[in-house]
This record gives sequence, structure tokens and C-alpha cells, in this order.
Amino acid sequence: MKNQTSDDSSQAAKALAFKALHERSGVFVMPNPWDSGSAKLLEHIGFEALATTSAGLAFSLGKPDGAGAVTREETLQNIKDIISATSLPVAADLENGYGDDPETCAETIILAAKAGLVGGSIEDATGKPNDPIYPFDLSLARVRAAAKAAYSLSFPFTLTARAENLIYGRYNLTDTINRLVAFADAGADVLFAPGLKTRNEIETVIRAVSPKPLSVLMGFVNSSFSVKELADLGVKRISLGSSLARAAYGAFLSASTEVYEKGTFTFSEGAIPYDKINSMFI
Repeated sequence: MKNQTSDDSSQAAKALAFKALHERSGVFVMPNPWDSGSAKLLEHIGFEALATTSAGLAFSLGKPDGAGAVTREETLQNIKDIISATSLPVAADLENGYGDDPETCAETIILAAKAGLVGGSIEDATGKPNDPIYPFDLSLARVRAAAKAAYSLSFPFTLTARAENLIYGRYNLTDTINRLVAFADAGADVLFAPGLKTRNEIETVIRAVSPKPLSVLMGFVNSSFSVKELADLGVKRISLGSSLARAAYGAFLSASTEVYEKGTFTFSEGAIPYDKINSMFI
């Protein structure tokens, strides 16, 4: 059995290291593993922190993302698996907190911290196609409850608040900014509005939420910014969302389709050699 004091000390050290990434100058990339193996590979490459992906987890379980199909228990188990596979600080995509009410959001933060996380995000998306975004006041109450729970912990749990308008077809940058500013005032440590696409949008949001750091999503079609360009704009953190999982599944589908439709196996020429990938797990 692991020593609980040792575990707590390790989590606190990771939490401080994660917090420091947001406080130092420049930008950092926080990629998104979906299982233990992908987490190990990302650490092997040299990244400094990781964040889970709700979509990547959903796909690995054979479920759709964003529809409440993945349970909180499944997410917490995935968190534990990833944390056990890496020495890096790990944050998590906690979706909408797995409940509409603020109390459930707070409970989810506490459970996530107990699972070993040093950070996590709460979004204002409902998971309901006909009503995708929570009303402003409820969204704010949910973040406020999550922040209160985060501050109750014995280590600095980095809470990210997400405004989801842009990726749910509600292109209202003014409302998105109003939400992010309110979330910051409610205690969120990092602000995130997935779907920002232009230099002007990113700069406008950074000015609005400053001095709180902004996380942006890259890895979608037409996401043409480089890490350097985003750093020059003042972005603090870059997430890759589900893009790495989709890239992996895309290669898998392409290879499988070749075998099924053409009866050939040329995909193997681009596959990572067995000895090389196997050595990364030793």
C-alpha cells in the first residue's frame, strides 16, 4: 500500500509545479492523453504537464462525446490510470461537472482532487443539443461553487472555467467574454474559450481577462497559429483537446480501411517500429 503522506506530498509538489507553469513567462503546451499509454508517450517526448480529454476517453470507450454518455466514475478511473502512468502534473477535462447544479460541480472538484489531479476544468455546456449552454447566472454559480471547493483543498488546485459558446454554434464573443470575466471574478484561475480562431479574437479575450491566464485550443482545422505566434499574442497555455486522439484514430481507420477495401498492407511502412515503441514503455 502506498504511503498516504507521501502521495499527498507528491500531489502538492505537482500542484505547485503546475501553478508555476502558469506564472512563468511565455507559453506552454499541455497535450491531452486519453489513456495510460498515450500519457507515457507524451511524457517521453518531454511535455511538462498533461490534461485529459473527454472526447478521447469517450471514443476509447466506444461512446460519443458531449452527450453525457461517459459517467463521472469512468472519468475518475481514467484520471487515476493516467496519473499512475506518469510523473507529470495532470489536470482534467471535467466537462460540465457531471451535473447541472453548483453543488455537484463542487463535489466533482473534490473527487477529482482525491483521484490525484492538480487541476481541472468546468464548462458551461449542458450536454443538451436543444439547449447547449447554461444561463449566465447558473453558469456563474457553478464556477463559484467549483472555485470554493478548489480553495478548500490543502494544495493549489488550478481551476479552469470554460465558456463554450463558440464551439456550439453560438457565435457571440461579447457574451463569451462577459462569462469569462465573471468566471475570473468568481475565482477561476485560468480562462478558456475553445473556438477562438483569429488574432483579434484571441487578443481581445486576453485583454478582457488579464491578469488571469488564457488557455487556447489548437489542433482543429485551420488552426494555423504556431506556438511562437500564440506566445507573442500573450497566450499562456495551449490545449490540443481531442486532436491527438483523432489523429491516432484517423491513422487506425486509414490503415484498417486499406486492408478491408484494397487487401494491401502498405500502411505498415509508416507505422512506428515495434522495438521503438516498446522501448518507450520500459
